[in-house]
Amino acid sequence: MDLVFLCLKRKGEIGLEKRSLCETLEKVRKVNPLIHNITNVVVTNFTANGLLALGASPVMANAKEEAADMAKIASSLVLNIGTLNLQTVEAMLLAGKSANEHDVPVIFDPVGAGATTYRTETAQRVMNEVKVAVIRGNAAEIANVIGEKWEIKGVDGGNAKGNITDLAITAARKLHCVVVITGKEDIVSDGENTYVVANGHPILTKVTGTGCLLTSVIGAFAGVENDLMLASVAALTYYGVAAEKAAKNTAELGTGSFQIEFLNQLSLVSREDVNGYASFKKI
Repeated sequence: MDLVFLCLKRKGEIGLEKRSLCETLEKVRKVNPLIHNITNVVVTNFTANGLLALGASPVMANAKEEAADMAKIASSLVLNIGTLNLQTVEAMLLAGKSANEHDVPVIFDPVGAGATTYRTETAQRVMNEVKVAVIRGNAAEIANVIGEKWEIKGVDGGNAKGNITDLAITAARKLHCVVVITGKEDIVSDGENTYVVANGHPILTKVTGTGCLLTSVIGAFAGVENDLMLASVAALTYYGVAAEKAAKNTAELGTGSFQIEFLNQLSLVSREDVNGYASFKKI
């Protein structure tokens, strides 16, 4: 894969000319955006700590009585259906519609779409009733949201059975939003422009909540950057660089040590780190 350094600010490298990846990361840390998360109970603490490490400000407000009010004052709203119940879905829809009314970007994580009928229908309902800015999931989840049948086990995607790049493009065109499909390599598409991001490490799949946290990190970048393709590519690259550094520092220590070091690196990754590690290309 060709190596492209985002921070060189080469005009048009990612189809966007306003800001470099590094500038977007620095803006997150300077602005300290408020990220409203209605997320699953398994990952709440990890997500909050990860956002704090990045430099964002997390809030976890999932009561339907306040979800709409919180969403309208947030920099972005993250909806995650990892642990579903009727009250949570109602809160998500209220928050999503409020975010739409107040021009707050909505980031959606359709965890486990395809695993059960309820989960799939809920994901599709969110997409139908809320204007989503970015949807992030594995290939099976994204496929099931748009009505294609891909293998999924529990809330984890199985081996992809088709062309993931084509899936991302098709989903972006059907859903009218930026689609992020994460896996061994991450695909980002708005239906017209598509990029592959090569940063990251396999050990991320061994720690609960790393995908969910990534969705919230995309929310943090989208909360300060109107260019959603840039925000998504920037978030994926930053996150992947942090994982690579953490894996290197804890190579002999196991997943528990990696998890702690990963949080460390989310706060420590610098402009120079991103400039040296960042790898993506347009496809």
